[in-house]
Amino acid sequence: MIAGKDGTACILLYGNIGNYDDIRSGDIVRELLEIEASYDKIDVRINSMGGEVYAGIAIFNALRNSKADITLYIDGIAASIASVIAACGKPVYMSRFARLMVHSVSGGCWGNKEEMRRCIDEIESLEETLAEIYSTRSGRTKEDIKQTFFDGEEHWFTADEALQTKLIDGIYDTDPVPEDSTPQQVYEIYQNRLNPDKMLIDELKKRPSFANCAGDEEVLTQVGHLETEAARVAGLVTENTNLKNELQAYKDKKEADAEAARIALVDAAVKDGRIKEPQREVYLNLLKADPKNGEEALKALKPTRQIMDDLHNLPADQQSPWEKRMEEIKNNLKQ
Repeated sequence: MIAGKDGTACILLYGNIGNYDDIRSGDIVRELLEIEASYDKIDVRINSMGGEVYAGIAIFNALRNSKADITLYIDGIAASIASVIAACGKPVYMSRFARLMVHSVSGGCWGNKEEMRRCIDEIESLEETLAEIYSTRSGRTKEDIKQTFFDGEEHWFTADEALQTKLIDGIYDTDPVPEDSTPQQVYEIYQNRLNPDKMLIDELKKRPSFANCAGDEEVLTQVGHLETEAARVAGLVTENTNLKNELQAYKDKKEADAEAARIALVDAAVKDGRIKEPQREVYLNLLKADPKNGEEALKALKPTRQIMDDLHNLPADQQSPWEKRMEEIKNNLKQ
């Protein structure tokens, strides 16, 4: 996936198609879903000798069902299942020096005769599906497609022939390729011409972080610097998380201490009669909302407890004046 200018992105289908090859259906579909949300237009450029049928069908369906403005370009080769992808229903243009190839489904199996029959049935079923795709693209009947293209031979098309057969919508010009080039040579020429690594470096040069880079070496140096900075992110995230946890613990302790102080003030006010028990929550909320004025309000209240209340609540090792006087009287009587 290559980000472009003016809201356009590019996906390169360059290489063999398959779950373990250059073009993996899962990667392509994921990239397509990602860039649909960010780009108005998507160019899909094809240079593939083909590969696995089911992986190709997955890519075909993703492109066919996409709501994005997609245009396909056959840069070098669209052979076998790659030609099926090109027939996904989106506008497709072909270099006048490129090639397109259609042939029967190939496959193999090992086992008994029943297993081999099932393998043949699967191949024939796939050819029915592919014939329907080519039929929809070209306007020819399925039977015509099967008889013409699925005869066990490879059917190669130049851009002019593909246009006449209605397998493409138009032809675009590019740098000349020798007319006597073999399909493999054309494939390799385009594989090298649109080298993804080179295109990625050119794209990076457009970004602000690479604006002052004089050449590819400086771009790679800057990439290395950014990688080093990125490696520090995990440590900074951990440090930030620890600091946040410590700050929260401090806040929790501070609030717990404040809550204990409020409860102590209210307990004292209830004890000396400045407020009644039912008023406890009112003053607790007042102290929490406005500590300064709440404490002043409690201090301004007058105690209502009697002197005898204090006398009856002396520490266990002390006697009240009444108890002391009574003990003196008892001692005098004994004398």
